[in-house]
Amino acid sequence: QVQLVESGGGLVQPGGSLRLACAASGSMLVTNAMGWYRQVPGKQREFVATSTRDGNAYYADSMKGRVTISRDNAKNTAYLQMNNLKPEDTAVYYCRAGPSIAIMNYWGQGTQVTVSS
Repeated sequence: QVQLVESGGGLVQPGGSLRLACAASGSMLVTNAMGWYRQVPGKQREFVATSTRDGNAYYADSMKGRVTISRDNAKNTAYLQMNNLKPEDTAVYYCRAGPSIAIMNYWGQGTQVTVSS
């Protein structure tokens, strides 16, 4: 069993930055792929970024240049650095993980990010 715990969300002004963290407990074998999704009420959950343990990273086109996903494999933790945040980035951000990018079957509980002046 894998548990994912997100942290780092909060209120930030437009143009500001936040770094989210996702700490995974359990077997590292099933957290080779870790990524981030976000969801606004009334809309579908959307992909933000994902990475593999060997360093490959993939980003949503809408987020490229403003977000960076990174990993601390020793801590089994993934991070999402978000810069130049916009009000439309306001959402609940979820961590997702699995043994591969094609099989990411674990979700965290989410952390709220609010971008507002």
